[in-house]
Amino acid sequence: MSAIQFLREKAGVFVAGAIGLSLFLFVVSDFFGNGRTQRIQARKYYEMGEIAGKYISYQDFEERVQSLFEIYKLSGTTTIDEATAESIREQVWQQMVREKIQDEQFRKLGIDVSTEEVDELVLGNNPHPIVTQLFTDQSTGIFNRSFLVNFLKQIELDETSKRYWLFFEDEIVKDRMNTKYNNLVSKGLYATTRQAEFDKTLNSSTVDFSFIMKNYSAIPDSSVTIQQSDLELYYSEHKDNYKRNALRDIEYVIFEVLPSEDDIKQAEQWINKTREEFAAADDPVQFINLTADTRHTGFYVPLAEVPENLREFVKKEDLKSVFGPYQEDGSFKIARLIGVAERPDSVHARHILLAPNQTRSSEQTRAMADSLVRLIKSGSPFEALAIANSDDQGSAQIGGDLGWFPEGRMVVPFNNACFTAKKGEIVTAETNYGIHIIEILEESKNSRKYDVGIVDRKILASSATNQRIYSEASQFAGTNDTYDKFTASIAAQNLTKRVANDVIPTQKALPGLENPRSLVISLFSTDAGKIVLDNSEQAVFEVGNNYVVGFCTKAQEEGIAPIKDVESEIRFDLLREKKAELISGEFAKNKEPGKTLDDIAREMGLTVQEATQITFRSYTLPGVGNEPALVAAASAAKQGIVTGPVTGNNGVYMFFVNGITIPEGEDLKLLRERLMSTLQMRGSYEAYEALRKGANIVDKRYKFY
Repeated sequence: MSAIQFLREKAGVFVAGAIGLSLFLFVVSDFFGNGRTQRIQARKYYEMGEIAGKYISYQDFEERVQSLFEIYKLSGTTTIDEATAESIREQVWQQMVREKIQDEQFRKLGIDVSTEEVDELVLGNNPHPIVTQLFTDQSTGIFNRSFLVNFLKQIELDETSKRYWLFFEDEIVKDRMNTKYNNLVSKGLYATTRQAEFDKTLNSSTVDFSFIMKNYSAIPDSSVTIQQSDLELYYSEHKDNYKRNALRDIEYVIFEVLPSEDDIKQAEQWINKTREEFAAADDPVQFINLTADTRHTGFYVPLAEVPENLREFVKKEDLKSVFGPYQEDGSFKIARLIGVAERPDSVHARHILLAPNQTRSSEQTRAMADSLVRLIKSGSPFEALAIANSDDQGSAQIGGDLGWFPEGRMVVPFNNACFTAKKGEIVTAETNYGIHIIEILEESKNSRKYDVGIVDRKILASSATNQRIYSEASQFAGTNDTYDKFTASIAAQNLTKRVANDVIPTQKALPGLENPRSLVISLFSTDAGKIVLDNSEQAVFEVGNNYVVGFCTKAQEEGIAPIKDVESEIRFDLLREKKAELISGEFAKNKEPGKTLDDIAREMGLTVQEATQITFRSYTLPGVGNEPALVAAASAAKQGIVTGPVTGNNGVYMFFVNGITIPEGEDLKLLRERLMSTLQMRGSYEAYEALRKGANIVDKRYKFY
C-alpha cells in the first residue's frame, strides 16, 4: 500500500473528525459568542409581545395580518386604508391572545369539534350564523341553501374560493369550541336560596342611620412619624398599586420644508412661458389635462360661483384670451374661458345603469343599452325597465328616479348629459360605473353659466431646497446631543421649541405634526436625556412636509414604579393610614358601654349627621361624598347599636342604625333564578378575563405600528 493511499484511507476519519470538531466549535462559539448575541438582539428587536409566557414575534404577527388582508380583499375590499389596517391588526392580536390562553384550556378539558359537527354547522338544519350571513339572498333576506351547495362544489376547482371558505370554516370551529367552553363554565355556576336571601336583604332593604366623622385633616401631619422602613414595608406590600404605563416626554424642533425664492421664481417662469402656449391651444381642455397639476373638472358654474378675481374676465365671454398669471392657494395659475351656455340650475332625472360584469362584456352592455333605448322610445315604461334591469339598486326600486340635483353633483359625463339634454329627452352617458340611460323629467330655469379652465403650477420646494433644509436639521442634531446644547441652540437660532408630555406608545399625533408614528416609535426606544434616533441611528425624522429633531426629556417604563418615583404617593397613603389608626384609637377610647352616638360626638367635638334611604348600591352619602366602606358597613349592621370605627376615604366614622326597611320584594325562587342567570352570563366573560389576567400579556405592537 502506498503512503498516499494510506493517508487517504486513514486520514479520512481524522479529516471528518476535524471537520466535525470545527463545525462543533463554530456552532458552540456562535452560540456563546457574537452569533448568540446577535440572535438575542434580533429576538428582542422583533419581539411583538408575550402571552402566557410565549414569545410573539413581529414576523409571525405580520404574516397573519397579511393573510387577513388577503381575506378582506377576497371579500371585495380592494384597498385597505390605515383605519381598516389598524382594525385588522387589532383583530389579529385579540385572536392570538384568545388562542394562546384558551387552546391549553381546551386541550385540558378535552374540548374539540368533530368533522361531523362541522358538517352539521354548515349543512345542517340550523347552520352557523356565519353560514347564514354569507349565503342569505340580499334581495329577499332568505337563506339560500342552493347558493351554499353550489359554492361548496366550486371550491374544489377554485383555489381562491377554497382559501376564502377555509378561513370562515376555521372561524366556525373556533366559535363552536368557545361556545362549548363558555357553556361548561356557566353550567358550573349555581345560586343557592341562601344567596338569594342575602342578595334580597342587601339590595332591596334601605337603611336610615346617624353618623359622626373625624376628618383626616383634623390630625396635623407633624403628629405622625414615618420612617424609611415604613415606606419600604408599605411599598413591598402594595406594589401592585404602583403599576404604571410607559410614558415619554419629548421636546422637538420642526424644520419646515418651504419653497425658496428660487423655487417661486422657477414656478413663475414656467407659468409665464405656458401662458402663450395655453392661448394658442386648439383643445384647451386637453392642454390643461396634459400640462397642469390639476385636471379640468368640466363643470359649468353661474357667475356668482366663479372666483371673484375672474368674474370681470369671464363676463367678456372671450374664448381666446388668457387671464393671469395670478397666485392662489400655493400655486401660480392662468385661466381661459372654455365655454359659455344657458343651462338649468338643477334637473330632475331618472336612469338605468348597465354595468359590465363577468357574464356581460362592455360590447354586450352597449348593445343592451341600445336595445333598452329603443324599447323606451317605442313606449315601454321606463320605470318597469329600470326595476328589471338597472344595476343601481338604490334607485332601481323607484323606477330609477334620482330626484333633483344641481350641476356638479354627479360625475362629469353623467352631469353633462343631464345638463345639455332637454326635458323629456332620452340620452346615454358612459362613466366608470357603466352605461347610463337617462331621461330628463324636469328642469329648473336656465341661467348663464361658464366653464373656466385653469392651468396651475404648485409652488413646491425643489430637491435642492429639500436637501438644504435637511442639512440644517442634520447639523442641528449632530451638534446638540445634550439637553443644554439642545435648548441653547434653539434660543440662539430663534427656533420654536415644541413640547409633548406624557406621550403614550400608541399615540398618533403630536402638536404641529401629522402622523408622527415613526418619531413616537423611536421615542420609546430612547432613554431620557438623549436625542431621539431611528433604527438607522439617524436623528432627523421626515414627518409630512417637515424634518423633525427630538430630544427625550423623560422616560417612564411600563411596570411597577421604583420606590423613589412614588415615595410622595406612599407617604400620603401612610399618613392617611396612620391618622386613621390615631382617630380609630380615639373612637375606641370614647366608645364605652352605655354611651350614645351623641355622647361620643359631644366629647370629641363632632357633629352628628343623618343619612336616609341608603341601600347597598348607594354610591355617595350626602355631605361626605363617596364612602363605600361606610355604606357597606351600615347596610349590614344591626339596628340600635353604635358601630365603628369604619375607615373611609375622607375620615373615620362611627354610626348608629335608626331603622331598616325591608319591602315585600319578589319571590325568592324567581330571584334565585335571576341571580343564577346573571352568574352564568358573567361566568364566561369573567373566566376569560381571569385567564387574560393570569397570562401576563405584554403588548409591544407600538414598536412597529
